[in-house]
Amino acid sequence: MATKVSVEDLVRSPALQLRVLAGESGLSRPVSWAHVSELDDPTPWLLGAEVIMTTGIAIPRTAAAQRAYLERLDDAGVSALALSAQLHVPPLHAAFFEVAGERGMPVLEVPLAVPFIAIAQEVAAAVQEDARQRLGAQLQVFGALRWLAAEDLDTASLFRRLERLSGYDVFACTPAGRPLLPGVPVPDPAVIPAEPDAPPTIPGGFVLPVPAPGGPAGFIVALARDGAQPAGLAVAQHIATVAALQVAMARHDRETLRRESAETLAELLQDVLDPATARRRLARLGLEADVVLLVVRGVPDDQLRRALDDLPHLLLRRGDDHHVLGPESLCEAVASVPGVSAGASRPFPAGESTRVAQREAGWAASRAAESGRPLVRYGEDTTGRWLPDDPWTLTALVEHVLGEVLAYDSAHGSQLVTSVRTWMERDRRTEEAASALHVHPNTLAYRLRRFSALTGRDLSSTEAFAEVWLAIRAARQLGMQD
Repeated sequence: MATKVSVEDLVRSPALQLRVLAGESGLSRPVSWAHVSELDDPTPWLLGAEVIMTTGIAIPRTAAAQRAYLERLDDAGVSALALSAQLHVPPLHAAFFEVAGERGMPVLEVPLAVPFIAIAQEVAAAVQEDARQRLGAQLQVFGALRWLAAEDLDTASLFRRLERLSGYDVFACTPAGRPLLPGVPVPDPAVIPAEPDAPPTIPGGFVLPVPAPGGPAGFIVALARDGAQPAGLAVAQHIATVAALQVAMARHDRETLRRESAETLAELLQDVLDPATARRRLARLGLEADVVLLVVRGVPDDQLRRALDDLPHLLLRRGDDHHVLGPESLCEAVASVPGVSAGASRPFPAGESTRVAQREAGWAASRAAESGRPLVRYGEDTTGRWLPDDPWTLTALVEHVLGEVLAYDSAHGSQLVTSVRTWMERDRRTEEAASALHVHPNTLAYRLRRFSALTGRDLSSTEAFAEVWLAIRAARQLGMQD
């Protein structure tokens, strides 16, 4: 908006013979243009800082309507209202003058001998020099994409340069008021419009949608800087276009990164990458220290992505589960997602085999679902803390004690191990365990005898009982048993 002429400058012009009727405290308001309007609401077609001239046809007759008319003009950033004397101006009520005084909205009287065109010419002459400055700023701002390509500017640096050239402080946000571009501050939520097609003019500047497929990605707010010469709506619109391109580039980069991350995690889970290659890929994705693997259940893709958005991670969906690889701080972010059931492995060096981590995370996720907890970390099971952490030792124990019976269960669809575990967890109370298993006590007694025959271990023996109990806990810790 131009700042070369003020309302007071126009009042002081001997040729215009303007008289101040009200709103003297606003005479310092800048004027960018003078425009004739006989509409009761011209604000959708205004940019701000105009002098609105009327013969009086637009002025309502009632006190309340006159007050609302002047408030609308002031809210739209109009600098002054000029009324032609002795034509169609209705009687002006006290409420009209009151709102002019309250808001510092100058109301001027134009003598019948002075044509409106004289005021328009006076304003045009005063802002002509400023127009040259605005054109120069537009040409430089239109070169923003050339700077971006030639100088490899980051987003924050690009927008700081646009601010210097345009004369505006620039803000950006999503429709919900969150940051839209890195390094660009968020505006006051009060200026964000409820509708994307709202008028662009706001007090002191403009608010413009940032176009994107499916609707605006957010809004650009440009507020005139004190002491600067703001370059006008055309430049603000171009800044919004630059913001749209930045958003599109960021979305493309993010989607590319998601695909690369998912492909890398798929290969890690299949154990087809050698450690050196895996470490290089993870380093490019920002993962170089110890990592954890999580199995996440019960949440939609977009909800999980939002929770992880600010953290480096790899994400892959497999069936109904999401697998996530990243720093241990992911655990807290995942646990905050409503309705989640997630399990986390122990930390392990980035690039190492995920074979053990997959079993750990899967087991922990099952425990989380059973307990209703949002997240279980492998190794937190206090009842199994006396078992060794080494998965190979645990696997050997399970195979030595339970190998035969696990194979039998797999081949026949029986539940011998589950039955024995349930019986042990209930302190060998057969009727209670049978009820939990939904079988007859005689059926459970048969299963206990069959288990003993296959394992060669008499469950009435304390030594055999302890060995079987340890093996069952190890199998659960490895994720081999629910």
